[in-house]
Amino acid sequence: MTAGWDVSKRSAGLAALIAVQAASATFFLVDWLRDVVATGRISVSFYLAMELAASVTLIVAIVIEARLLFRMLHRHARMARSLSAAARGLHDIMEGMFETWGLTPSEQDIATFLVKGSDIAEIARLRGSAEGTIKAHLNAIYRKAGVSGRPALLSLLIEDLMAVAPLHRNG
Repeated sequence: MTAGWDVSKRSAGLAALIAVQAASATFFLVDWLRDVVATGRISVSFYLAMELAASVTLIVAIVIEARLLFRMLHRHARMARSLSAAARGLHDIMEGMFETWGLTPSEQDIATFLVKGSDIAEIARLRGSAEGTIKAHLNAIYRKAGVSGRPALLSLLIEDLMAVAPLHRNG
């Protein structure tokens, strides 16, 4: 998801729009009923027919927007579950590979930071280590994993994640 995508703001905005439209529809329907009561019968005047048509159209729009809101929230929940499952899968794969490669706890920690996108300086700062120490650990990680660098390590992890991922999409 992009940084600008905020489902809670979008859903709150859509819910507010639905609430305003519901208030408007209620106002129009109450006004229509008052007009009908004032005349004592349901007259077939152009004005009353248009007022009723506008109210019904607004109610239909509210129903459509409410369905859109629920679909958006359902889709967001489904995507969050999928992302969580993928993160768990990646974590499990990483732990398994780290064990297979025989990484030390420090190397595992550094490899995890590397996968998360941290650069050498940031890893050094987070671990309270010198950059040279981090570089030495990274060289050991790459050697134990049998890869030449960060891109190859990430590719190896992603390949394993994709190998265990289901081959179908939930539509």
